[in-house]
Amino acid sequence: QIHLVESGGGLVQPGGSLRLSCAASGSIFSIYAMGWYRQAPGNQRELVATITSSGSTNYAESVKGRFTISRDNAKNTVNLQMNTLKPEDTAAYYCAAYPGMILARNQFTYDHWGQGTQVTVSS
Repeated sequence: QIHLVESGGGLVQPGGSLRLSCAASGSIFSIYAMGWYRQAPGNQRELVATITSSGSTNYAESVKGRFTISRDNAKNTVNLQMNTLKPEDTAAYYCAAYPGMILARNQFTYDHWGQGTQVTVSS
C-alpha cells in the first residue's frame, strides 16, 4: 500500500511559478505510474500530467509547454513544475498512483491518492 503526501502549494501571482512535490512511502515506488490531477470548486477532477516508471509523460492540453512532470525513483518523489501560471490554474492538486507500466489518463485507473495541496493564482 503506497502512501502519498503532496506539498508545495500556495498563493502565486499570474505569470509566476510553483513546484509541487509528492512524497511516496510504504511500497516500491518504481512500479507505480504517477499522475497529477486538479479540481477547482464546482468542477470535475481533471488530468494535469502523468508519468510512467520509465519516465514517459503525458499532459493536458491546457498545461502543455507550461508544466513539467518528473520523478525521482531513488527519492520516491514525483514533482510538478508549474510555470507561467494563470488564474484558471487555481485548484486543489492531487497526486495519484497505480501499479502499472502504461500511461493512464483516466482518473479511475488510479487507486491511491494524496490529500491534495491548494494552488491559488491571483493578483
